[in-house]
Amino acid sequence: MSTIGFWAIAQEEPDSIAVVDPDERVITRGELLASSNRIARRLQELGLQRGDGVAWVIHNSREFLEMFLAATQIGLYATPLNFHLTGPEIAYIVEDCEAKAFVCHERFAEASEYAVAESGLSKEVCFAAGGPVKGCRPYEDLQAGQSSELPENRSAGQMMLYTSGTTGRPKGVRRSLPDGDPEQGAALMAMLGALLKIEPGTGAHLLTGPFYHTAPLGFGIGSVHLGQNIVMMDKWDAEQMLVLMDRYKITTSHMVPTMFHRVLALPEEKRAAYDLSSLEVVLHGAAPCPVEVKRGVIEWWGPVLYEYYGATEGGGTLVTSEEWLEHPGTVGQPWPGSEVLILDDEGKPLPEKQAGAIYMSSLAGDFSYYKDKEKTEGSRRGNLFTVGDVGYLEDGWLYLCDRKADMIISGGVNIYPAEVEATLLTHPAVGDAAVFGIPNDEWGESVKAVVEPASGVVADEKLAKELLAHCQKSLAKFKCPRSLDFLEELPRQPSGKLYKRLLRDEYWKGRDRAI
Repeated sequence: MSTIGFWAIAQEEPDSIAVVDPDERVITRGELLASSNRIARRLQELGLQRGDGVAWVIHNSREFLEMFLAATQIGLYATPLNFHLTGPEIAYIVEDCEAKAFVCHERFAEASEYAVAESGLSKEVCFAAGGPVKGCRPYEDLQAGQSSELPENRSAGQMMLYTSGTTGRPKGVRRSLPDGDPEQGAALMAMLGALLKIEPGTGAHLLTGPFYHTAPLGFGIGSVHLGQNIVMMDKWDAEQMLVLMDRYKITTSHMVPTMFHRVLALPEEKRAAYDLSSLEVVLHGAAPCPVEVKRGVIEWWGPVLYEYYGATEGGGTLVTSEEWLEHPGTVGQPWPGSEVLILDDEGKPLPEKQAGAIYMSSLAGDFSYYKDKEKTEGSRRGNLFTVGDVGYLEDGWLYLCDRKADMIISGGVNIYPAEVEATLLTHPAVGDAAVFGIPNDEWGESVKAVVEPASGVVADEKLAKELLAHCQKSLAKFKCPRSLDFLEELPRQPSGKLYKRLLRDEYWKGRDRAI
């Protein structure tokens, strides 16, 4: 198969398998094309036009793919949301991205109902799959009465994902819509396939992580447009992953280091019970991978690991297994056509082996932080951008020294302390708060809170439990501190800036926070 782009492939091969959903139900390309076409037509009927946005809260499922393929063939900005977010968090993003339609699943009913009510969207443009959700029409109404033919006025859409900043408020990463039809936009995926030596039209991709994350979405949709089957996991499990790899002869996947850690921990008899010889490319990034863990996976699966460095904003670098074994710890060299520089605080290039801010160009196109000109301009040096990471180059290979000064990466998920600190400070017993990552052998980092009690407040175990529960009321579970300590006074500089490293370093003694 030489055709690139789901819509064209599905018309050529309507009876071929497109998706195996988490319940292992098979959906053909023809079925997926028909349903996404009907949804696209309904969205147009509701008044959505090129450049408008649609947001949804859906788990890994057929519905997620239908929404994405519908939105991105009629020029819409597609914003899938983290389904762990609370109602207020979802409502903020729905309003900020100016979504003209909203879709959710019944399993996230409580948060979705809050978001729908808060956003002010009418029931006419809100839909719920899986069961009733207050303020939403049945998901089936998105397709009812619509033609299954390709919609009129097709044009390439774009994903618009949200990434938090140090202010604690998520920011939308927005790019200009591509010119041309959707097939031209999907052709960009051919570059990904060529880079990873993936032959279009062959193999199967295993979706191990949630579709709402940048990497699983980008690589997962890329596999769909390259003509691969996509096998979805709803909730990741180490042995079940091996079962699916064996059963469906998986050739490509994307994973995070936590998954490597857990699958290596399986008993030897379980590890040996499955045939993984079909694996060709397993991408990983999003969090540091311990050298011994990565070596263990390469020894087991062979040289199929490809590590990358990048961000929602774009990037970045890539390293094969063979190259990594020669340069342990590197996150690779720049992708063809991209650039990586190490700059000092004045924006001047630094010599090799000298650490500084990592700046990259983006093959995904220029971007802005939606409604935040200051943050956009602050991240730029000419045509390069930074996300605040620190590293150095050696013989053209990039090595990370540290990540964003305060950001926590736990199990491949970015957690921004400012948002958690702001929540803690709403409790009357809290005088000051600091949140940071501490070592965790399985997750890489876990969320630690250190609290300075308000004057006259007794700091004890009861208060610690109360503060943890307070966070759980306002924040998604993955953002909440896993443990909490008290300190009589937090170290702040005369300027008022919290000297967080003094706190964090106590927990990292004897551990290298760099890769």
